Amino acid sequence: VQLVESGGGLVQAGGSLRLSCSASGGTFSSYTMAWFRAAPGKEREFVAAVRRTDSTTAYTDSVKGRFTISRDDAKNVVYLQMSSLKPEDTAVYNCAADTYATWAEDMRLYTQQSWFDVWGQGTQVTVSS
Repeated sequence: VQLVESGGGLVQAGGSLRLSCSASGGTFSSYTMAWFRAAPGKEREFVAAVRRTDSTTAYTDSVKGRFTISRDDAKNVVYLQMSSLKPEDTAVYNCAADTYATWAEDMRLYTQQSWFDVWGQGTQVTVSS
């Protein structure tokens, strides 16, 4: 399985971007997918996840109401729609896949990077003030 992110760029505060993560190989519909980000000088952190089968979503508190994660299993793509962007959203955004097709009732478990075994190379998002 390979993941390729796209859609990053430079945007002014208050603007919007949509990130895409295209998967090749494997059975995309059986994977829970997530987005993580790493700001300069900081540890990578969880942003959002969308569970396989039922597309239940989870978000970190700082992006709730501003970001939306979605998936298109027919196209093997997961999206991250980002609105009302803030300078503190500046980071490299990585998508990740759980290709072991595990199932967690508690979505909070998907905030952990260890659940995900395949990662994309990342796309840079820069939000100017």
